[in-house]
Amino acid sequence: MQLRNIAIIAHVDHGKTTLVDKILHSTNVFRSNQETGELIMDNNDLEKERGITILAKNVSVMYKDVKINVIDTPGHADFGGEVERVLKMADGVILLVDAFEGPMPQTRFVLQKALNLNLKPIVVINKVDKPNCRPDEVHDAVFELFFNLDATEEQLNFPTYYGSGKNGWFNDSLTPREDILPLLDGILEHVPQPKIAEGTLQMQITSLDYSTFLGRIAIGKVTRGKLVENQPISLVQADGTIKKSRVRELYIFEALGKKKVTEVYPGDICALVGLEDFGIGDTVADFENPEALPITYVDEPTMNMTFSINNSPFFGKDGKFVTSRHLRDRLMKETEKNLALRVMDTDAADSFLVYGRGILHLGVLVETMRREGYELTVGQPQVIVKMIDGKRSEPFETLVVDVPQEFASKVIDLVTRRKGEMLIMETKGDMQHLEFEIPSRGLIGLRTQMLTNTAGEAVMAHRFNEYKPWKGPIPGRNNGVLVAKEAGTTTGYSLDKLQDRGSFFVDPGEEVYKGMIIGETNKPGDLVVNPNEGKKLTNMRASGTDGAANIAPKILMTLEECMEYIQQDECIEVTPNHIRMRKTILDEEERKKYQKMLKTEEVG
Repeated sequence: MQLRNIAIIAHVDHGKTTLVDKILHSTNVFRSNQETGELIMDNNDLEKERGITILAKNVSVMYKDVKINVIDTPGHADFGGEVERVLKMADGVILLVDAFEGPMPQTRFVLQKALNLNLKPIVVINKVDKPNCRPDEVHDAVFELFFNLDATEEQLNFPTYYGSGKNGWFNDSLTPREDILPLLDGILEHVPQPKIAEGTLQMQITSLDYSTFLGRIAIGKVTRGKLVENQPISLVQADGTIKKSRVRELYIFEALGKKKVTEVYPGDICALVGLEDFGIGDTVADFENPEALPITYVDEPTMNMTFSINNSPFFGKDGKFVTSRHLRDRLMKETEKNLALRVMDTDAADSFLVYGRGILHLGVLVETMRREGYELTVGQPQVIVKMIDGKRSEPFETLVVDVPQEFASKVIDLVTRRKGEMLIMETKGDMQHLEFEIPSRGLIGLRTQMLTNTAGEAVMAHRFNEYKPWKGPIPGRNNGVLVAKEAGTTTGYSLDKLQDRGSFFVDPGEEVYKGMIIGETNKPGDLVVNPNEGKKLTNMRASGTDGAANIAPKILMTLEECMEYIQQDECIEVTPNHIRMRKTILDEEERKKYQKMLKTEEVG
């Protein structure tokens, strides 16, 4: 049977998952009367809510008697580890580029990986129906990008298709049509059949799946030899250990699901049941003469956060899993399938240091755990500092901001205050395109400030660049916080009286505890306040009414916004129903003593 393996890569929001939808519909995967909805591939709750792809996924379609395995990849820089490993399964890539925005930093990052693996590229310029779009300029920019990434002569000669995924057409010219068949024909024509090497069995595990019935499932592409049900095999692990095992069941991808088969031929992507203790990058090889494939190395993490058990007064009210053993087991389980994540023990038995690729990467992990019923406390995200050539060095990132021209000066001011340096400034239509180099520390909390200062118009993207010498202190949050003085229930009377001191993260009638952060002050410096005071009632009638208290609604913050907001001495309590910010040391006197001790140490 003829085969094509293709990965779809693009920057976040350029339309990868929508394109996969159209491929599925065009190849009649669904019955004509079947309700499918949109963004079929984003089947995880978090993906649906955020409108982003987090996990790479496989589907396969049949077109003109050729099986096409399609791999949908995440576009966000924090999930780059996910993309790097799945590209190993593909023989060609569709590079999807927005007809207005053009190639973005993440496009460059993923394309570099694809070109290094010598994959055949097809360029698709999407959203040509948008106003202000500039498909010809974007085509030139993509060519320039390929050239800068040292693409080979053959790779530079890439075919280009134009269209609109939303309106369901793609063509090799700008003429609109009814379907995406020219693109499917292009895949058959330009993407090579998988190369089959001679020799014994080899399959590298590039992804994992889990089923409550079958246990852990290994997914990868059979590069040579063939796999048969019940066949004895050797599992060659990353450290060179060889384990003997047996294939219990085999599945290939068919449409949106898996189909059980008795054998898998080289070049096809399959799922394998029956292996134990395997990791990503391990090789399934011949029983008698095992030969390993080179291991996939994933870029190092750039940020870490402390995860510890929930030790607030509200401990155990919401969650099912609250002990350090639960927390440890869950984090270790996550490292098995999340390649860019590392977990390390700390001096405290109930705290763990978790390393990841960025705030979104770590935030998605915390959000997933919270939905599974875990209670935990997470600290402020910190960048990972290394000593390089005797100098203290920190990670730097390339930051790209597209913003209306009237806000450009505010953006430049914000980024330069956080030690960013401007590299490029150019006009794209009525938008200003700015590129900076900025320490990763400077990005923490930047998105919220950027959106506030640009009336929500700024579009920002960033990706890790390299380690460079430490840039010095970066100013943090400008204002202090309002901290609850004692436990109790907030009252409208009390909050009304405190309104001139700042804005609140709580509403009247909410349970609070001593040391919990309940709002932000109007000026620098923290303030300990009592939000629980009730009105003193007398038997004299007052002329006013209690109903006249006009309290502004509380500020709602997402988990990522809280992670960017907190300072060194603060943390976030995360439970299935609540996200609360608090001081790490709850008692005010203890906090003062600790601050004094720190100052003494600094002076000493």
